[in-house]
Amino acid sequence: MQFPLISRELIAILKLVHGLFNLTVTLLFFYHARNGLLIRRARRGNTPLPLHAIKRHRRMGPVLAILGGAGFTAGLTLVTLDTGDPLKYPPHLSVGMAILLLLFLTYRVSREIAGPSAPQRDLHYRLGIAVLALYLVNVFLGIGVFL
Repeated sequence: MQFPLISRELIAILKLVHGLFNLTVTLLFFYHARNGLLIRRARRGNTPLPLHAIKRHRRMGPVLAILGGAGFTAGLTLVTLDTGDPLKYPPHLSVGMAILLLLFLTYRVSREIAGPSAPQRDLHYRLGIAVLALYLVNVFLGIGVFL
C-alpha cells in the first residue's frame, strides 16, 4: 500500500479537526472538573449541595469519557491513514492510551460511589486530576506533532 491513503490536503484538515476536537474535549473536562470541585467543597464543608452541579457532573461524565475515547480513536485512525504506522508518535500515543485507561477507571470508580463518605470519592478525585494533567501534556505533545 502507498501512504497516505487519502490526500495530503485532507490529512492536514483532519489533523486540525482532530486537534480542535481534543482541545474542546480538554476544555470540557476542565469545566467538568470545576463542577466536581464545587460538589467536593460542599460535601467537605457541610454546606448545601449544589444540585445543579451534581446533575451536570453526573450527566456529562459518561459523555465526556466517550468523547475522550472518540478523540483517541480518531487520532489513531488518522496517523494510520497518513503513515501506515500507528506508532509514529509514541509519546502522544502513550499519553493518549494512559488517558483512555484513566477515563475507564474513573468511570468504573464513579459507578461504585454510594453514600456521602464513600472512599471511592477520593479515588475518583485523584483519577480526575490525573486525567486533567495528562490531557494538558497531550495537548502540548499534539501541538508538536501538528507542527
